[in-house]
Amino acid sequence: MSATATVTDYQHIQVHPLTANIGAEVHGVDLRCFDDDTFTELHDAWMQWKVLFFRDQHLSHAEHVAFGRRFGDLEIHPFLRNVAEHPEVIVFESTAENPNAAEAWHTDVTFRERPPMGSALRGRIIPDIGGDTLWANMELSYERLPDKVKEDIAGRSAVHSYTKVFARDASPSRRAEIAEEFPDVLHPIVRTHPVTGRKVLFISEPFTLRIDGVEPQQSERILALLYEQAKKPQHQCRFRWRPDSIALWDNRCTQHYAVPDFFPRHRQMERVTIIGDRPI
Repeated sequence: MSATATVTDYQHIQVHPLTANIGAEVHGVDLRCFDDDTFTELHDAWMQWKVLFFRDQHLSHAEHVAFGRRFGDLEIHPFLRNVAEHPEVIVFESTAENPNAAEAWHTDVTFRERPPMGSALRGRIIPDIGGDTLWANMELSYERLPDKVKEDIAGRSAVHSYTKVFARDASPSRRAEIAEEFPDVLHPIVRTHPVTGRKVLFISEPFTLRIDGVEPQQSERILALLYEQAKKPQHQCRFRWRPDSIALWDNRCTQHYAVPDFFPRHRQMERVTIIGDRPI
């Protein structure tokens, strides 16, 4: 089945695709309170479009957590700042003095043995210009690889590690301490989505170190080619944030990129992350 989705009729929600391949805005639902039939349709739309966007959702921290828990248990990120009363909520703060942005295509937290299923990101403080986020369809990215590349990566795994992102300023002793809790893990380069059964290109440049069992120069060459797949506009959608907008993405089959084009303006985002399973 093609990774390109088609529009489906829903009874409880209205779904408006952003592109033919990924991303849709959903209307007609209050994420603070909805019934099981609406949840089923939301989940179906999520599987179809991979990232869903909601406007004007005035959630408290507790309601944000409760929304995420409709999809599964939530993780507490081991390295990022969270809300003290609700440690499941991660805060991403970008200011002129501290201009942070996730300006690299990536899938979240692939250094875990069980990377996240997905995340719900809320816009709290949004700059008046800039600050969009892009998502890429990694099912389509795999589907459109040349056959020769598919053959080269079939059955291969890659090593994923926290070290490139979260150990840059750590002392050797601290690195050793973290490595005990988060040792390097092997994930298949091509995973199978546990719900749709589709093949997904599952690499993440900030966390992927190398292809296991492949000579280093060849590993770098193949990974460089694979990383380019997410960067193709025809595989992407782009979302313009407003305060109280929410993006819900499937971390198993997407990558995303936060565009750092709003400084020195202030941007604050909050995220809850749903625990996933081990990729196969």
